[in-house]
Amino acid sequence: MGGYKNKILEVDLSTSQIGTTDVSGGDKRRFIGGSGVSAKIFLDRFNLQADPLSPENPLIIMNGPLTGTTLPGTSRFAVCGKSPLTGIWGEGTCGGNFGPELKFAGMDGIIFKGASPTPVYLSIENDEIELRDASELWGMDNYTLTDFLKQRHGKDKSPKILSIGQAGENLVKFAAICNDKGDFIGRTGMGAVMGSKRLKAVVVKGTSKVEVSHPEEYAALRKLLITKSRDAMPAQSLRSMGTDAIMDLGMMTGDVPIKNWMIGEDLELSANLGGPALTEKFLTKNHACSFCPIACKRVVKVDDGPFKTEEGPGPEYQTCCTFGTLIMNNDLAGVIKANEWCNRYGMDTISCGATIAFAMEAFEKGLITRKDTDGIDLIWGNISGAIELLHKIGKKEGIGAVLSEGTREAANRLGKSAEEFCIEVKGLEVPMHDPRGFHGAGLAYMTSIRGACHLMHLAFPVEQGITAYAEAGSRENYIGQTSEEKAEMVKLCEDLGLPFNSLAICEFVAWTLSANELAEMVRLTTGFDFRLKDLLACGERTWLLKRGLGNMMGVSVKDDRLPKRILTPLKEGAAAGSVPDVEKLLREYYEIRGLDEGGKPKKEVLIKAGLQALAEKLHG
Repeated sequence: MGGYKNKILEVDLSTSQIGTTDVSGGDKRRFIGGSGVSAKIFLDRFNLQADPLSPENPLIIMNGPLTGTTLPGTSRFAVCGKSPLTGIWGEGTCGGNFGPELKFAGMDGIIFKGASPTPVYLSIENDEIELRDASELWGMDNYTLTDFLKQRHGKDKSPKILSIGQAGENLVKFAAICNDKGDFIGRTGMGAVMGSKRLKAVVVKGTSKVEVSHPEEYAALRKLLITKSRDAMPAQSLRSMGTDAIMDLGMMTGDVPIKNWMIGEDLELSANLGGPALTEKFLTKNHACSFCPIACKRVVKVDDGPFKTEEGPGPEYQTCCTFGTLIMNNDLAGVIKANEWCNRYGMDTISCGATIAFAMEAFEKGLITRKDTDGIDLIWGNISGAIELLHKIGKKEGIGAVLSEGTREAANRLGKSAEEFCIEVKGLEVPMHDPRGFHGAGLAYMTSIRGACHLMHLAFPVEQGITAYAEAGSRENYIGQTSEEKAEMVKLCEDLGLPFNSLAICEFVAWTLSANELAEMVRLTTGFDFRLKDLLACGERTWLLKRGLGNMMGVSVKDDRLPKRILTPLKEGAAAGSVPDVEKLLREYYEIRGLDEGGKPKKEVLIKAGLQALAEKLHG
């Protein structure tokens, strides 16, 4: 069986014991790897009712079989556990270089259990594995820590590093995990889980290779796919302008949220914050994750002014919205500085920026005062004030301690009308794509396992016409502002998209390939007799598994909803007057998915998918 190392490291931080484990070959075929296998491990072994910040909640780092194979876009890995932000199943995926290096060190993943009594970090150099004291590292930001550990462990080869900054240490609910400064497991607060275990970092160096099952066919496919993914139009756009390339088009199609989702269009904002502005004014070079022919990452520098920033990782589209359009700030240099500070502290820029936008509206409405903010003037557009507040959140100081809980909990504490402008689903702040412009995105947000999410499915590129997977059943030219045919599309896009989190392949690369080519990557690497139907079955099975986990953690039909603000029609812009038909979308989707009236997968649906154990736990 190619692609796998057949070894998962298991670290009990409470006792400092280190061992190995693995999952069965059957589970590898049924759930592949990454977040799919992680969810199966969680169901089989861990307490679903545990407090997310307790020692009982595991932190599971998991590669997929494609990670480290040198196929295009195969740098990713997943980090999973129960989310401290949402209280349900949480996961994040990341590119960069850590996942392949862990595979080169001989491991498919790491399961961290318990909690260390003192700060530690894990050092892995092939078979040399040890927990080391991190007391002197506690309190370092991610950039300082990464430089320190690279110097300490980089005598013969530069190590790859996962780490948390002060936000993770302080248990900020949307704390992120950093991979070598520029790549992050951002969503759902896995950095806080890592901090609760007093695990400061994981340092890894490896020298082995990843074997594949059909090397000759694999080599031919690899050559073809590298050329195809490099030359495709979406790849060219991402290479030239980064993910922020979609800002201008998004403004014209009603996709970009403005002023905490209240305004439908502001062309001046997109002109100042979009990909061309970032490229022309601040870009120094491109950067690529391991084995990626696209190189969408931005390396930027701000030479002077109040937001002077040394050369380093630049902001993605999401950050240019959350610290730009969402708070009415048009100063891109300020966005770059806010991005750097979020990276250093280790905070998800989506949740952090959205929480600051929420705070600005609360300030405007008098629910937060200058006394509460220690004098910070939280008026719209004040990026300096936003950065000051960002520091308070990362350190959990003053009003920052309230906001560090995320918008749902902050709204509960503020009371009054605060929940009316709290833009979240299942506790996870909504990404920067507006369902009023694309109704399928609204259904995908409502039904996404971890809360509002744009990455656990392919609804975004399919609905917006970036790609189509005809052989899987989707088509071209969906109309964004209609709820017709969207339930079928979203279900398909989830079944095709979820395996990416299991295979650990970049979604941008997947946009450039066909569904059959994706299935062929699995077959030639693993040796499984895998076809497209098997890939889709795996996606459906994984969705049902994760949905069942969510149900047992408290998710029901009442949680499949959109916030009131998003169901309020806009007065201007391309999406003016358009809102998703929530009742229609959910009614059709529940029927297609086989969910009962309470939002659970029906017992017979689970059994048909081969999830008998889950069926028994969920239905008795």
